[in-house]
Amino acid sequence: MTSQLIDALTAVVGVTHVLRNDDDMAPFLTDWRGRYTSQALCVVRPGNTEEVSRVVSACAAAGVAIVPQGGNTGLVGGATPCSPASHPKGEVLVSLTRLNRIRAIDPDNNTMTVEAGCILQRVQEAAAAAGRLFPLSLAAEGTATIGGNLSTNAGGVQVLRYGTMRDLTLGLEVVLADGQVWNGLRGLRKDNTGYDLKQLFIGAEGTLGLISAAVLKLYPLPRSKATAWVALADPAAAVALLGHLRETCGERISAFEIVGGPALQLVLQHIPGARNPLATTHAWQVLLELTDANDSINLNHMLEPILNKEAEAGRILDAVVAQSETQAQALWNLRENIAEAQKREGISIKHDVSVPVSRIAEFIRRADTVLAQAQPDVRIVCFGHIGDGNLHYNLSKPSLLENEQFIAGQAAVSRSVHDLVHELGGSISAEHGLGQLKREEILRYKNPTEMAMMRTVKTALDPLGLMNPGKLL
Repeated sequence: MTSQLIDALTAVVGVTHVLRNDDDMAPFLTDWRGRYTSQALCVVRPGNTEEVSRVVSACAAAGVAIVPQGGNTGLVGGATPCSPASHPKGEVLVSLTRLNRIRAIDPDNNTMTVEAGCILQRVQEAAAAAGRLFPLSLAAEGTATIGGNLSTNAGGVQVLRYGTMRDLTLGLEVVLADGQVWNGLRGLRKDNTGYDLKQLFIGAEGTLGLISAAVLKLYPLPRSKATAWVALADPAAAVALLGHLRETCGERISAFEIVGGPALQLVLQHIPGARNPLATTHAWQVLLELTDANDSINLNHMLEPILNKEAEAGRILDAVVAQSETQAQALWNLRENIAEAQKREGISIKHDVSVPVSRIAEFIRRADTVLAQAQPDVRIVCFGHIGDGNLHYNLSKPSLLENEQFIAGQAAVSRSVHDLVHELGGSISAEHGLGQLKREEILRYKNPTEMAMMRTVKTALDPLGLMNPGKLL
C-alpha cells in the first residue's frame, strides 16, 4: 500500500517533490525548539491547490494520515508528526511552502489574496509596496507562513490595535479531508448568509482541513511613528501606563510589550550587538509604539510630554524615545530576540498564557511567589504582549544539570502555572496553539461540553481522523 501511495503522490507532484531520503526529510521532521522529532512515510511538496487536493485525495483513499506544515516555526509540535505515529498506517507530511503566490491585491477594498505558503514578511512587504499595511508582526515573520499563522490564529505584537488572524481574515480556500476544495475566498466585511465557516479552520491546527489560500485585510500604511523603551517598577505600573496611554492616545497605540529583567539580560548576553538602551538595568521595562497614517502628526512630540509627566509623578523610572528608524529597530530587536536568546541558553519550560489585562500584575506576582517557594533558584523569563493580556512565562535553572532535572518535572511546574491562569479566567494557550504539547493538559481546563462540541466538528469534517492526528484533540 505504501509503494502504491508513493507512486500516486509522485504522479501528482513529480518525483522531485516527494522526499523519502532520511537526510532530505530531516529538516521537516524536527520542530523549531528541537522538542519533537519523528518519522513520516514521505514529505510531499505540492505546488498549487489542485495538487494539494489530489495529494489529500490519494492519502484519504489509502487511509494514511496527513500532517500539514508551513514554515515549521511552531512551538507546540503542531506541525511535526507524532512519535509513535498517531495513525496505524503512518503519516505523510505535506509541506505547503511551494504555494507561495500573492494572487491579488485590491487597494480599494483593502484586501490581499495570498497562498498559504507565502512567508509573512513577504506579505508585509507586498502590502507596503501597494501603500498598505498587513499588521501581523511576530519574531518568526521571516520564516513563518500565512498558513501556519492561520492554523494557530497567530497574534504577535499588534493585537491590541488590529486583532489576531481571526480578525485579519475575510475569506479562505481550504482543501477538505476528502480532497474537495472549498472556495470561500470572499473579500466581504458583511456576509450574513449562514455559518462563518472560515472560523472553523482558523486556529484548528490543520485538524479539519488544509488551508491553501486566504483573503487578508489591509490597513492604511503608518506614516508617523513613535517608539519608546520605558523602565517601570513592576507590572502594575505597566498596566497603569497602558491605561493612561489609551486615554490620551486612543487607537494610536499599536504595540505595548513587557520585558522582564532576566529576559533582557539573556538578549544582552547572547545576541551580538544588543545594547541596553538605558543607563542602568531595571526589573521591568515596556516597549511601546504609537502609529498614525497622517504624516503631519509628530507622535514623538505627543509621547514625550506624557512620559515626562509620568516620570515626574514617579510612575516610570526611566525612558528613551527613538529618534530614528534605526534606533526604533534596535529597540524592537531587543524584544524580538528574546526567544532566540533563550534557545541559545538551553531548554526551558515555556508557558504561552493569557489573562485579563486587569489581572496581569496579580498573575505575575502570585506565580512568581509560588514558583520561588517550590524552586528557590528558578529563573523566570517573563515577557510578552501585555497590551492584550498574553504573557510568555518561561522557566529554567541556572546550571545545565539542575535544568535537566527541572525540565523532567515540567508537568508539575506547568500545572501550578496553568491552575493559576485558569483561576484568573485565562487561557493556557494564547497564541501558540495546543499541538502535541497541551492536547492532554487542555482537558483539565476546558468545559466537557466545549470539548464534546469540538469533537463533533472534528468528526463531521474529518470522519476518518486523517487530518493532523494527535494534535489539539
